[in-house]
Amino acid sequence: MMIEIQPVGKPVQATVKVPGSKSYTNRALLVAALAEGKSHLSGVLFSDDTERMLDSLQKLGHQIEIDRDNCTVQMTGNGGKIPVETADLNIGNAGTAARPLVSYAALGHGTYRFDGAEPMRKSRPMADLLAALRQLGVTVKSKMGNDRFPLVVIANGLIGGSVRLNASKSSQFLTSLLMVAPATEQGMKIKLEGPLISQPYIDITLSVMRTFGASVTDHDYRLFTVPGGQTYQPRHYTIEPDASNASYFFALAAITGGCIRVDNLNRNSAQGDVKFVEILEQMGCRVNYLDNGIKVSGNGTLNGVEVDMNAISDTSMTLAAIAPFATSPTTIRNIEHCRWQESDRITAMVTELQRLGVEIEEFQDGLRIQPTTEMQPAEIETYDDHRMAMSFTLVGLKRAGIKIKNPACVNKTFPRYFQVLSQLVAG
Repeated sequence: MMIEIQPVGKPVQATVKVPGSKSYTNRALLVAALAEGKSHLSGVLFSDDTERMLDSLQKLGHQIEIDRDNCTVQMTGNGGKIPVETADLNIGNAGTAARPLVSYAALGHGTYRFDGAEPMRKSRPMADLLAALRQLGVTVKSKMGNDRFPLVVIANGLIGGSVRLNASKSSQFLTSLLMVAPATEQGMKIKLEGPLISQPYIDITLSVMRTFGASVTDHDYRLFTVPGGQTYQPRHYTIEPDASNASYFFALAAITGGCIRVDNLNRNSAQGDVKFVEILEQMGCRVNYLDNGIKVSGNGTLNGVEVDMNAISDTSMTLAAIAPFATSPTTIRNIEHCRWQESDRITAMVTELQRLGVEIEEFQDGLRIQPTTEMQPAEIETYDDHRMAMSFTLVGLKRAGIKIKNPACVNKTFPRYFQVLSQLVAG
């Protein structure tokens, strides 16, 4: 399937309600499952990734009441115990479910099988997490012998202890260990080897853990100490909007010279991607931080920028898509880890921008994009990557002849993206 995006010929003025954060939703679901008793979660995102988490937790024996119309979930936690001895879990391409659930399964007593989509089998890294779990005495086997999916966790309880972890390819490895650590007998001391990428996602993890009553000490993001024998407490918990998905609407204001407000998003959010608006400010937009939202106003002209996007790499694709409309080159650096996500995002961005006729230079850790006043029509490959589809849709709102292949891939985090966008531009 393919859709053609129709350009919008006027500044877009709108207020948007963006669905809940995928990162917060999947963390809250798992921590609520680890708690003792019933938690009520509101603002829940229902998308492919979060449905994978919900389905897996149900298969692991949790009682879950789901109200998709009102975006709520009531989760009955089992206090860190897994009541079933076997489960077959299909994670799809949901990294935020895959990595934490493998550690969670280690708390059980039994055999738990994991499989997923082709990227989880072929390209998305797991080896460093599995190495850490093996240090902690967990038996985990890779069917293909390559430390990727399919995996089998043969669990006999997770006692905890000291562990060294390389989180240079995914911060989700650290999140995975942190969230289960309170439920272990000994707790964990997690010492990082190598750099930690995407630090704000660890802030999200720590925020959710502490809100549900866990104690964790972070020593300059190099050593994390989590006492054992803790029990997460059930909570009423509200999930805030997804800052990564908000970036597309802020970028739309930038390229059309419009004004877009996203409700219920706060500049003090632990989501690092909220800082994408600071890049837009460098490019010449005006940003207003309101009591209950953030507003971005474009002025019709964008300046190129040179930015380190390691901490907010999910929005690097948003920036790459609008960079050709700037008046000077844009350079994005320090995002090498994007090569091991839903797609090799650096090469994907370069390939599709070149398809549009944009002059671009690729680095191992980023890219430099030259401005252009003309683009050629093109069919954009999305590589089954939701962020490719959502980002390059912005190009189509500015230039005619842009078609997006496999638009359904946005179901991963924002199933109604195209409907919401079309309502905005029609308003």
